[in-house]
Amino acid sequence: MKYLHTMIRVSDPDETIRFFNLLGLKELRRYDNPQGRFTLIFLAAPGDESAQVELTHNWDERGYTGGRNFGHIAYEVDDIYASVERLAAGGVAINRPPRDGRMAFVRSPDGISIELLQKGDPLPPREPWASAPNIGQW
Repeated sequence: MKYLHTMIRVSDPDETIRFFNLLGLKELRRYDNPQGRFTLIFLAAPGDESAQVELTHNWDERGYTGGRNFGHIAYEVDDIYASVERLAAGGVAINRPPRDGRMAFVRSPDGISIELLQKGDPLPPREPWASAPNIGQW
């Protein structure tokens, strides 16, 4: 398993990037999704690009309350299905199953969302995950 990033939601991307630049982080890449109406911006400290902060800007958002600006912690795993099966067997609720062989979300006992991403190419979809419903918000 490899730590990938921590995601936070931001209301003002320019102001947030300015803050992280002052902290010493630099923008690595940006992804705009007009259909989903969001932008993802990945930042890291120079020389430590493997530990990233993902800024998520939802274009229609008008302010976050109740801690919803913290998003998730992400890990890359060698086998998304084996990881999710191990967690499910341990009693962990799978909020977003790995239907696509690429991504899943689980939640810690304290309600922190954890994203699991398949290392390399997605694995072929397989049951029971391919048709499993989402359990909760991720």
